[in-house]
Amino acid sequence: MNSYILITPAKNEEDYIEKTIKSVINQTIIPKKWIIVSDGSTDKTDEIIERYLLKYKFIELLKKKGEHVRNFGAKARSISLAYQEVRKLDFEYVGNLDADVSFDPDYYDNILKEFNANPKLGIAGGLRYDLINNKFYKLECAPDSVGGPFQLFRRECYEEIGGYKPLRFGGIDAVAETSARMMGWEVKHFPEYKVFHHRQTGSAHNNIIKQKFRAGLRNYSIGYHPLFQLLKLKRNVFLRPYFFGSLFLLSGYIWGAIKRYEMPISKEFKEYLRSEQLHKIRTGLKIKGN
Repeated sequence: MNSYILITPAKNEEDYIEKTIKSVINQTIIPKKWIIVSDGSTDKTDEIIERYLLKYKFIELLKKKGEHVRNFGAKARSISLAYQEVRKLDFEYVGNLDADVSFDPDYYDNILKEFNANPKLGIAGGLRYDLINNKFYKLECAPDSVGGPFQLFRRECYEEIGGYKPLRFGGIDAVAETSARMMGWEVKHFPEYKVFHHRQTGSAHNNIIKQKFRAGLRNYSIGYHPLFQLLKLKRNVFLRPYFFGSLFLLSGYIWGAIKRYEMPISKEFKEYLRSEQLHKIRTGLKIKGN
């Protein structure tokens, strides 16, 4: 049995969600259930989804009162709400799917085959390509990591880690996959399966600066080792905005430490994450991402 369910949190995604819907309904293996959670959308997101509900019975629209801003805590809560709706169903895999991505018709068929080939595989997915200045670029990703917009979990793994945690500064995908590895599951992305992220990124300088600062706060809050964070600065020097990206990434991390922001993680998680990071440093593995 290769049954899977999908959960998509969506807030004002009228410009992108139809690409995602078309990608899913054209899959060679369609999901058993796909719950799209509209988090108080005020544009035409709900209207677009509703056009597909009658024809595709596996799609369900769940509307909830929206939170004031788009944030990762809201995303985690939307996913948790939807999972309560489907947990009584019989399925093997559960996927988080953002409402601004697209992929080939055999995407999930291929990922499910990877799960079937490896019973210890807990989280899997393809490789992300981001839209930057109207062109798609491959997003470098560590071998034991899967892009947050399209993580597919073995159900046993998802329930063992307790799903996604609503984190103030983000990092819900990183915490999920680190928790999975900590519990003995393998996490792996497969670069031959492409996922295209259509939301334009990198087009506003001020927005990038804000993102880098917030990324530093996120990394501090989920327990990054200071040395690992410093090594990430070297990579960011060569990414736009040159030098300033690294400066604000470091500033966010230091600000979190100065303000002593709460780390919503266990001591065991922090120790495990830092031991992983130190191992990557010792073995010379590439330090990728923010």
